[in-house]
Amino acid sequence: MRKYQLYLIKDEFAAHYFGRERMFFELFKEHEKAEGELKFITKKQISYITKTLEVLKLHQLLQKQLGKNKGFRAEHGTYSIELSGKLSVSSLKVYQDLITVEASGSYEAETVFFEVLRKCESSFLALDIDHQRFGWLRPIKERKYV
Repeated sequence: MRKYQLYLIKDEFAAHYFGRERMFFELFKEHEKAEGELKFITKKQISYITKTLEVLKLHQLLQKQLGKNKGFRAEHGTYSIELSGKLSVSSLKVYQDLITVEASGSYEAETVFFEVLRKCESSFLALDIDHQRFGWLRPIKERKYV
């Protein structure tokens, strides 16, 4: 099973750290295993670089974009989707400071959620700490100066 945490990074940090996403990953990984004062410090750092999610906007967007899809269900703030006869299953939960996605099977179902979220905001960072994977849902385009 794949488990992702999605954070909305403030635009100035997303632009500045483009190409160095590993630094974000290391901060979130450190926070997960930290205890005591280190946990408090990493929490403050995470709060500083992340934006609060517009929860109502996200719920409305998910319902609007996916509500008519076969295999889509919404129950008690948890959204789930099953595609290809349970060969691809994913669930999404929205919290105030992060979104969690759990998926199994092929990547098709989680990609459906990611596509909707990337239309909403440009700086969602997805982290799969267990499998050491991370990346932007919508990669930031580098400015080319001539």
